[in-house]
Amino acid sequence: MTSREEGADMSDCDHKYWYNSTTGEIEFGMISPSIDRIGPFDTEAEARRAPEVVKERSRAWAEEEAVEQGWDVKGSQNTGDAKGQGAE
Repeated sequence: MTSREEGADMSDCDHKYWYNSTTGEIEFGMISPSIDRIGPFDTEAEARRAPEVVKERSRAWAEEEAVEQGWDVKGSQNTGDAKGQGAE
């Protein structure tokens, strides 16, 4: 990617919605520091769902990793057992 293309990508992000994970507010454009932003999203409604989307994706990634590693995710969730990721 050229520096010109990178600049175009940056300006596109200025015209998107972001969820601020510190304040819980929706922002239009890159207002807050990147550590506090989730996004970008095309609409304000999509940005409002950011915490839910993060939870859904995290759960899916954890389940996918558990399958790859051979961990018994379902068993440990049902019994409250602490075994699983690094808890041997």
